[in-house]
Amino acid sequence: MNYYLFQPRMTKKGVAFTIRMDSDERECLISREALEKLSAIKNIDASDAEPMELFHAFEVTIDSVARRLAVEHAYSSLLVLRTDCFDKANSVE
Repeated sequence: MNYYLFQPRMTKKGVAFTIRMDSDERECLISREALEKLSAIKNIDASDAEPMELFHAFEVTIDSVARRLAVEHAYSSLLVLRTDCFDKANSVE
């Protein structure tokens, strides 16, 4: 699935991607730590996986969380998905 306006890309801090909401483009970044936490929540061993592989494995969940954050933080220029975004109570399948 590809919900993203541009291809996701690796950065030093994690995976950067852009989503479109209505007519707005929102820059997003999911931290490496958040990808690892998401893997742990989903009971997947991420020890030998690359961050981009994890991103694609969980892109539906990542997209849902990014869109929720975009609504909650309408005026932020960069949406950063950190570990606290993926608490079990907030995680979306």
